[in-house]
Amino acid sequence: MIPKIDKLKYTDSGNFFLLAGPCAIEGEKMAMEIAEKIVAISERLKIPFIFKGSYRKANRSRLDSFTGIGDEKALKILGKVKETFNIPVVTDIHTADEAAIAAEYVDVLQIPAFLCRQTDILVAAAKTGKVVNIKKGQFLSADAMQFAVTKVMESGNTNVMLTERGTTFGYQDLVVDYRGIPEMKKMNVPVVLDITHSLQQPNQSSGVTGGKPELIETIARAGIAVGVDGVFIETHPNPASAKSDGANMLQLDNLEPLLQKLVQLKQVINLL
Repeated sequence: MIPKIDKLKYTDSGNFFLLAGPCAIEGEKMAMEIAEKIVAISERLKIPFIFKGSYRKANRSRLDSFTGIGDEKALKILGKVKETFNIPVVTDIHTADEAAIAAEYVDVLQIPAFLCRQTDILVAAAKTGKVVNIKKGQFLSADAMQFAVTKVMESGNTNVMLTERGTTFGYQDLVVDYRGIPEMKKMNVPVVLDITHSLQQPNQSSGVTGGKPELIETIARAGIAVGVDGVFIETHPNPASAKSDGANMLQLDNLEPLLQKLVQLKQVINLL
């Protein structure tokens, strides 16, 4: 199942769709360069592509962590990416008031996992008429997400997606329960696997989230095998210098080889 977005290309290719980009918008030059490279890859592989970038990072472990370059500035950059490359874009919102503001610039409003039960945010996002991508809380079962979906749909918006991003496992790790993918697909909405955030190691003593990016391909291949509709990958030219979530992001140069493998795997799955 593919979300209904006017600018989304190659929706009849038989491929999964892709949400990809940097964790946070660090500047216009960086965002445009990343978008240009992913657009070229998605064109070659005929993958429906939605550019992802957070205009602000509201959930940070430490007070001195990077939160953004300014809301309006970052949103305008997302708008420029959208118009320059004629592609849809997605960003997170953190309060109900942000929904209408962000909706002026983006095609998909993403509800962070920690906020997926917040009724006022879900209703506000729904009322914008934009696609609403709800990340499954690390603390929730897959079937519990039916209530978040219902909140959006009963607010007049049936264009909803769900994203798996791992479940809390102890204090400092996450695990992906792939049984949840078919469970959420029963809700008749597109289901995405957030590959990079599923490999986070939260609550580190340094106050900086860790990660296991060496397992990105493993998580991604398993997700395609069990039938996810889309994949979510945060990527950066130099993850070590990224201002947010560098520990679990994919090196941009490694994106195309990974997607080539996933496209081949998807073609096999389509035959089964």
